[in-house]
Amino acid sequence: MPSFDIVSKTDMTSVDNALQGVIKEMQVRYDFKGSKSEISKQDENILIIADDELKRRQVEELLLTHLTRKGVDTGALEFGKTEQAGGNTVRQTVMVKQGVQRDIAQKIVKAIKQSKLKTQASIQGDEVRVSGKKRDDLQATMTMIKALDIELPLQFENFRD
Repeated sequence: MPSFDIVSKTDMTSVDNALQGVIKEMQVRYDFKGSKSEISKQDENILIIADDELKRRQVEELLLTHLTRKGVDTGALEFGKTEQAGGNTVRQTVMVKQGVQRDIAQKIVKAIKQSKLKTQASIQGDEVRVSGKKRDDLQATMTMIKALDIELPLQFENFRD
């Protein structure tokens, strides 16, 4: 029985490379000379520390630009609240989302059931497995899922006939 998996994965190597590019650009740019602005990565989170809100926004724009250049979908980023840090600086945590969250997975399964396509969907951990009798039904399901308004970047993997 043909099937495929709907997943949401972010290439962390590309994220690391983009962060290195941001750090290099911050070292060279004149408007960052003498500032305490920095960006670092801890596990799945990116930490932005800046002198003020303007510098934080500039670092955020640099991050988005470099991630786009490396082919990382910026929809996988979740920007946290900006908070005051010590020494008159501001801090922001950016979470890199991995996997399909439960509520989004349920939304996908519900949309597949309502579409009346001859496919079945099941949630398996942080991915959704879709199976059907015909390859054409699976491809129609992929098209329908792409048309859904889901803020998370989705990939289709393990297409088996």
